[in-house]
Amino acid sequence: MIHIPILRAGRSYRSLNTVRVSHIKTGEPLVEVSQANRGLIAKDLVDIALQKEALGQHSVAELIAICKGAARLFTTATLPLDGTEQSPTDYIQQVSGTTGLPEALCQQNLLKIQGVLENIDTVLDGLTRGLDLRVLDTGWGTQNGRTLSYVCETNALGAVLPSNSPGVHSLWVPAIPLKVPLVLKPGREEPWTPYRIAQAFIAAGAPVEAFSFYPTDYSGANEILARCGRSMLFGGGATVAPWVNTPRVEIHGPGRSKIIIHENEQNNWEQYLDLIVESVAKNGGRSCINASGVWVTAHGREIAEALAERLGRNEPKPLDDPEAGIAAWANPKAAHGISSLIDRHLKEPGATELTTGDRVVELDGCTFLRPTVIWCEDAEHPLANTEFPFPFVSVVEVSSTELVETMGATLVATAITEDASLRRDLVATPLIDRLNLGTIPTNQISWDSPHEGNLFEHLYRQRAFQHG
Repeated sequence: MIHIPILRAGRSYRSLNTVRVSHIKTGEPLVEVSQANRGLIAKDLVDIALQKEALGQHSVAELIAICKGAARLFTTATLPLDGTEQSPTDYIQQVSGTTGLPEALCQQNLLKIQGVLENIDTVLDGLTRGLDLRVLDTGWGTQNGRTLSYVCETNALGAVLPSNSPGVHSLWVPAIPLKVPLVLKPGREEPWTPYRIAQAFIAAGAPVEAFSFYPTDYSGANEILARCGRSMLFGGGATVAPWVNTPRVEIHGPGRSKIIIHENEQNNWEQYLDLIVESVAKNGGRSCINASGVWVTAHGREIAEALAERLGRNEPKPLDDPEAGIAAWANPKAAHGISSLIDRHLKEPGATELTTGDRVVELDGCTFLRPTVIWCEDAEHPLANTEFPFPFVSVVEVSSTELVETMGATLVATAITEDASLRRDLVATPLIDRLNLGTIPTNQISWDSPHEGNLFEHLYRQRAFQHG
C-alpha cells in the first residue's frame, strides 16, 4: 500500500500510528498516512529557527527561480513518494480517489498551482505592492528615495489545511520565496497535494529543512497554531471560531461569497446567468470563493427559476468522466446530513426550493449532492446566507437601501450596478473582503491580488529605520 510519511524538517519519518484513507468509490484502503502526535510536533518546533536559517541562506531571487522550477516539476515530473514514485497522472487519480473531486477538476487545480508557482514574481509584486524584494535579503534598503526596513515576525508559517480542493494550496506557497519555512498539517482526505508541492520544491533545489509535514489530529493541529508565530487556518465555522480573535492566525473560513445585481441592470438579468452559474458551480462549488448567494433588488423569483433550470443541467457523472463537474462526498453520511439540514430549514416560512429531483444521488459507487437553488423571500431565513461545499445558492431579494446592511460578511462580492450610491456603500463596507465591480465571476482571482488576507503583511511588518 502507498505510504505518506511525516516530514520532520524535510526528513521522512514513518510513525507507528497511521491512518488509512480509503478510495471513495471502492472503499478499499488507498493510502496509509503516518500520524504525528502532539509531543513530536512540539519537540520539532523547538528548533524551527534553524530551518529558517537554512532558507535564509538563499536570496529571494534564487528562491523565485526555485519556485519556477518547482512549477514544472509539480506538473510534469515523477516525484518521490516514500520509496515509490508518483507521476502527475497518479497524483490526479489519487486526489480524486480520496476527495471525490472529479479527475478533470483535479487537473484544473494542478494547473492553477502551476500558474501560481510560475508567476510567483507577479504574485509577490502584488502582495508587497511593488517592494524591491532585495530588501528582504538585507533587512533594509532604499526604494524611490525612501529607506525601508521589514522584519519577519515568525520562524515558520503553520498551515492547517482542508481537503476540499487542491487549488487552495497555492495560498501558502509564497512563504518559501518570502524566506519562511512551512509547517503543514494536511486535510485527512487530501495529503497528496501539500506533500507533492514539497517534493517539487525540494527537487528544484529548495532546502529540505523548509518543509515540515505533520498529518495529525485536532490536538496536533492546535499545537501547530499555538507554536508557530504565524499560521493559516482553513475550516468551517466551528473549526475557526476559537481562533477568530487571534491576529497571528489568518482565518480562511466560510466565504458566503455573493453576486449582487441592482435594479438598474435587472431588465437584462438574463445576460448574467452564465456568470452566476460559473460563480456557483466552478470547481464543483467546493471553494469559499464560489457564490452561495445571489442578492438582487428585483425579479428575484424569475432569476432563481432560471438559475435552477441552468444548474439542473449539471448532473453527477463518474469521477473519470472528462465532463464531470460535481464532486462526490468522501463521507456519504455527511452528504445525507446536509441534505436533511436543508430540508429542515425549508419547513420554516420564507424559503422555497426550486430545483427538482432527488438532491442526494448514488452513482458509480459514489454519493453526490445535485446543485440546489433556494428562493428566499425573507433575508433573515437560515438558508439566505448559508454556505455548503457543493453547488448550493440562495437567491434573496431586498431593497437597494437594505442590501449592504443585510447581506452580512462576504469574502467575495461581484456587484453589477451603475448606481453610484450603492457602489459607494459597497466600497466603504468592511463586510466585503474582495469586491468586484462589474461582470467578474466570484471565483476569478488574479495572481497579483490576494483573495483573502495578505500573506506578506501576515509574515512581515514594516519598522522605522534610520541609517546614518
